[in-house]
Amino acid sequence: MILLFLASGLFLGWSLGANDASNVFGSAVGSKMVSFRTAALIASVAVILGAVIQGAGAADTLGKLGSVNALGGAFTLALAAAVTVFVMTKFALPVSTTQAIVGAIIGWNFFTGNQTDTGTLSKIVITWITGPVLGAVFAVLLFILIIKIKKISRIHLFRFESIIRAGLIITGAFGAYSLGANNIANVMGVFIPSFSLDTIDLRYFTLNSSQQLFLLGGLAIAVGIITYSRKVMDTIGENIVELSPEGAMVVVLSQSLVLFIFSSSGLSSLFVRAGLPPIPMVPVSSSQVIVGCVIGIGLYKGARNINFRILGEIAIGWVSTPLISGLLAFFSLFFMKNLFGINVGQKGSPADPVSIASTVQSGAAVSQIFLHLLASIILAGIVATALYFLFEWRKEREFRKSEKRFWENMK
Repeated sequence: MILLFLASGLFLGWSLGANDASNVFGSAVGSKMVSFRTAALIASVAVILGAVIQGAGAADTLGKLGSVNALGGAFTLALAAAVTVFVMTKFALPVSTTQAIVGAIIGWNFFTGNQTDTGTLSKIVITWITGPVLGAVFAVLLFILIIKIKKISRIHLFRFESIIRAGLIITGAFGAYSLGANNIANVMGVFIPSFSLDTIDLRYFTLNSSQQLFLLGGLAIAVGIITYSRKVMDTIGENIVELSPEGAMVVVLSQSLVLFIFSSSGLSSLFVRAGLPPIPMVPVSSSQVIVGCVIGIGLYKGARNINFRILGEIAIGWVSTPLISGLLAFFSLFFMKNLFGINVGQKGSPADPVSIASTVQSGAAVSQIFLHLLASIILAGIVATALYFLFEWRKEREFRKSEKRFWENMK
């Protein structure tokens, strides 16, 4: 029963992978410097690591916006957000999963009569504006720096492209890690108040209840990246503005830095120790940030390079996403409560005792499932990595043979 309730969260994770997570490699794939297969594999591994290791900070912020105190309510909110993102993905619009889940939580607050924390909501909404702006600033500054280094070093074009390709892979991995750390809250954050699992002790490290949820959500994101992200990658990488290889690397790195900043509790603590205001641990829209980065490069090159029609369509998606998700969540909660008799939450109460009792009773069994799942992931990862490098080695060998035959025929 617990896993059934988690299904909507997994669907939302898959939708995030298909839409938001594709952005970390969209510009690299669009510029033809990295193949989609390579990008999908690296992003899948990195996003899982980021979710498990550093996903707790942004999840706490969503909990302050609205603590969903029943498992049935968490299921409904995740489902409403997932359906909204999925529909937008069908139209190839890189919308915000953050906006979808925030809209759904506000819809739950309205339905149950709970007060929406306006302070937390303000922090989140402000990042919807500052995120793209900060991404654009980073992108322009880094782009200028890369161009200057290229001119000063006078490196050969082929050598430069090889370095850029390696840079795209490294920054893409960093971007996927940051995305998992920041956006896993959108996927599994609503389940945390009403969910309890036994801690898994793996001798060298442990996985608490939240980290197990984040692991499951990270896997769902990875599946979304692999199965359905290419269409949005093309929108980001090619249709808004044409990017050079160095521009693609700058966009990925800029987006990664913005997401990392808003999910790093260590960096926030460093600001406090320096006498500065703390950085809010807020789930940031990766779609908005990446679009801001691309626009920053486009404006630096000249506004005529920007496809404003595509940009307008994306803006419409951003505005409509929280509204659609909030309305869908509100009416879905009504049907879940009155038609199916499922407890979706109540006003001003802690997490539903019945839900917690049921999850505690099943915690050991579900944790065992996670333990076996983790072992399967490690084994599958080793096999997949070995096969990948084998195929790449064979492809490189065939290329060398073809090249050798070409030069022999030229003689």
